[in-house]
Amino acid sequence: MNNTVNKIGLILLVIILLPAIVLTSYQFFSISEDERIIEEIYGNQLNAILFSVNQYSEDVVSEWADQIDEIIRDTENNPSLLRTRIVSFLNSHNSINLIFLADSLNSGNQVFPSPFIKYNEERNSDFIFKILDSSRTIVSRLYNYKKADYRKLEPLVNNITDKDVVIIFLTENKGLTSICGIMLNPKQFSEQVLSPKIQSIAQNEFIISILNENTGEILYQNANFPGELIKHRRPLWLVPEGTIGIFLKDSSIEELVNSKKNSFIIIISLLTVSLVAGVWFVFANIKKELKLAQIKSDFVSNVSHELRTPLALISMFAETLEMGRVNSDDKKNEYYKIISQETNRLGRIVNTILNFSKMEAGKRKFNFIETDLNSIIDNILNTYKFHLQNKGFTLSLDKCENQKAIYADEEAVSEALINLIDNAIKYSGDKKELFIKTGFDNQYSFIEIADKGIGVKEEDQKKIFDKFYRVHTGLVHNVKGTGLGLTLVKQIAENHKGSIELNSKFGKGSTFKLKFPIYNGNTEKN
Repeated sequence: MNNTVNKIGLILLVIILLPAIVLTSYQFFSISEDERIIEEIYGNQLNAILFSVNQYSEDVVSEWADQIDEIIRDTENNPSLLRTRIVSFLNSHNSINLIFLADSLNSGNQVFPSPFIKYNEERNSDFIFKILDSSRTIVSRLYNYKKADYRKLEPLVNNITDKDVVIIFLTENKGLTSICGIMLNPKQFSEQVLSPKIQSIAQNEFIISILNENTGEILYQNANFPGELIKHRRPLWLVPEGTIGIFLKDSSIEELVNSKKNSFIIIISLLTVSLVAGVWFVFANIKKELKLAQIKSDFVSNVSHELRTPLALISMFAETLEMGRVNSDDKKNEYYKIISQETNRLGRIVNTILNFSKMEAGKRKFNFIETDLNSIIDNILNTYKFHLQNKGFTLSLDKCENQKAIYADEEAVSEALINLIDNAIKYSGDKKELFIKTGFDNQYSFIEIADKGIGVKEEDQKKIFDKFYRVHTGLVHNVKGTGLGLTLVKQIAENHKGSIELNSKFGKGSTFKLKFPIYNGNTEKN
């Protein structure tokens, strides 16, 4: 049977779990690929938003460059008016600290400071000279763009001051090409110029942050949020050390993806656990049914043997007597006695099966009367004592003198006790001793039937009261029986609101204790 059960278990695993595992793996990899695509698309959308902010910043500065170009052209012949116009322009743009003009040789620089800053002419002139001198490659590139009739804005890396950003482009001054520079305060530029654009883009969905990567300073952010947690960042074109980052306000795409993945994993895990539980449940039930089928098969085999043996003896001795082969009266009496004993044995087997069937169907009727265990056991021993002596048993009977009455069906209780005595006889082996004791405690009258036989292993003690169950090792396996006796005893006890207890040590014997409620005169019929 074990091989059959193992095969069924393996088949169930292959049929149910293997497809589930394959499907789960496929779905997991599919969702991972889908999430990668979604994350890529979402990343592109974020990049597009950041691009629009960068484009806007360049458009603004490009417009400033156009205005400065126009001022320079309009004031070619009036240098004093040039300064006035540029200062007026600076008054309108607080984020610009100064504007300067320099020739291609980086000499004769003109500086136009903003009225909002403290201007140090010597320091700023030196700064302009140094930063242009260190950016000759960029300046040369601007001249090449100019030849192609294309004006380009170029931010310069500022290694001299910590805060200001310099953006240069080429302009025409008195027929000559000059370098024009705009010195910006990046924080003010972000707050005053880029802020409206960022607010219109972000609304209530995104957090957009502009950060100085070198210093870690947040130049602008449309909502309070730790800037270092914003991972999706791109360079801010006009601020060499600046980056612009974006973050989904409620949760990031990574969190959304991880949340979806975690939900999927939880669902798949629950599904897998359910499948495993289902397979286990089906497997356990199949195993139980197979075991029950095996037990029933053993039961039929045992009952057949139990019925055939007394029938064979009855038939053999009856035939011998019928044919007149026995002349001695003593021998005849012996044969009659054997026939009577085997008939009683056969009747008990049939009654056990019929009573069990009635009990299972709930159709057995009990005739409850006031009685006591002493009188019941006396009646049993009157007919059983000779049988015990024939089997070579010594009986020790310890009856309680003041045994309490019980409310019971005498026939049913007798049947239970006979089953226990029969078991003691069958499984006693060479130690043919039987002990019977009656007594009572606060609530119950009890009777104990003990032997010094083979005993019951601990792992079998709870199972022996199950229907059809028989121990499959040792002497127990060699003794035939229906497997219903102890089940019937337990059912009878429970129908009397009592119980049966077993105290057994393997190899040393067993004690069965039947307990029935003490009759107090008010016990209702079950």
